[in-house]
Amino acid sequence: MTSYNSGSEKRRRRVPAEWEAYDAVMIAWPHSGTDWAEMLQEVEACYEALAEAIVTRSGLRLLVVTPEPEHVRERLKNLPQEKLVVFEAPTNDTWTRDYGPIQIEDDGENGVADFQFNGWGLKFAANLDNMVNLRMLNAGLLTRNYKPNLGFVFEGGAMESDGEGTMLTTSECLLALNRNGVVTKEQLADYFGRSLGMKRVLFLDHGHLAGDDTDSHVDTLARLAPGNTILYVKSYREDDAHTLELRLMEEELKNLRTASGERYNLVGLPLPDAVYDEESGERLPATYANFLITPRTVLMPTYRQPDNDRMAEMMLQAVFPDREIVGVDCVALIKQHGSLHCATMQLREGVLRV
Repeated sequence: MTSYNSGSEKRRRRVPAEWEAYDAVMIAWPHSGTDWAEMLQEVEACYEALAEAIVTRSGLRLLVVTPEPEHVRERLKNLPQEKLVVFEAPTNDTWTRDYGPIQIEDDGENGVADFQFNGWGLKFAANLDNMVNLRMLNAGLLTRNYKPNLGFVFEGGAMESDGEGTMLTTSECLLALNRNGVVTKEQLADYFGRSLGMKRVLFLDHGHLAGDDTDSHVDTLARLAPGNTILYVKSYREDDAHTLELRLMEEELKNLRTASGERYNLVGLPLPDAVYDEESGERLPATYANFLITPRTVLMPTYRQPDNDRMAEMMLQAVFPDREIVGVDCVALIKQHGSLHCATMQLREGVLRV
């Protein structure tokens, strides 16, 4: 783990913590032009359950990006329609966490920052996903407090913010040559200080899940939470192939300090039992760290593993006693190497102009 100060203490821009107030969530609906084509019925059922959890259980508005608006409205006809915003746009995929607008606050005014999305380092087509935010802006749907950073490759899943100027991320992702070429941690800290108002950036040098296409996004490994808490993935089995790498990450987390010099409170979420791709036999990156914090719930991915699902639920409830923990079956999502947080992006009040 390494920590770098950005020198941005005088800036008045910040990235709110996920547990702060917001009023909408953005998702993108799977369709036959995506990698979901061969399992469309299964994944649409998952998205219906996710939409219900967002709107009914969490009480939020739902923005759905889709090239098939009438189909989506039919699938979601049982939800309160006043809470549903459907935006027609072509998409490559459904991982809005990584190409959706990143929430910022400028002098108390809510806004968004938009970065370039290149398919997790040119691994997959992203030409359509990279245009979604601009299409929303040009259609008048997105706030005019829009900060373009389209010359820099960055994904929302690569960042955790405590709302007070601390950013948690991973070296493997941010230093990847297929993102922004040769950059140093000092240069990155300076850039995020200028673009997002970060005062310091904490880099994790360890932590990896087999099957992860994102180059170790932090939202699959370690998540910031209220009370100077970090929930992280921990292997409780000595025979799991991830155990050593996750143990090294855990040691890094133990050495982290808050801005005031205190240790973080660490909560080790269980690593799910191994989930494998049925055709290739490849292990998939199942993780309970990929939860979404909403103002009144925590939406938690489940993997049909009763003991592990329950253990993760109890740990989340202890950290978020004021919120209901709502499980959403994400077995379908993990088949395309993502999970619940990857599929969602929170939107603060006023970001949607409807």
